[in-house]
Amino acid sequence: MFTIEHDFDATVITLIDEVEPNSRPLNEDIVILSFDDRVVLEQMDPKTDQVSRISFTMHQLTELRLALNLPEGNYRLDLSKG
Repeated sequence: MFTIEHDFDATVITLIDEVEPNSRPLNEDIVILSFDDRVVLEQMDPKTDQVSRISFTMHQLTELRLALNLPEGNYRLDLSKG
């Protein structure tokens, strides 16, 4: 399950973990904050009771999106093409 909210300066997507009863423990929700220049992932760490954050530039996010569909190897994007 997920929710989408549009705030003044960001779009906020929350991924809510759902599981079948007794199949596995629930994971903490993941919050994705999308700004004009970056995307931030947040998730509560139940061991430390603090929010862990990872920030991606738009370039890093593009590389991640492409990497999910490529075989093992080293790659470099050529941004000068199109």
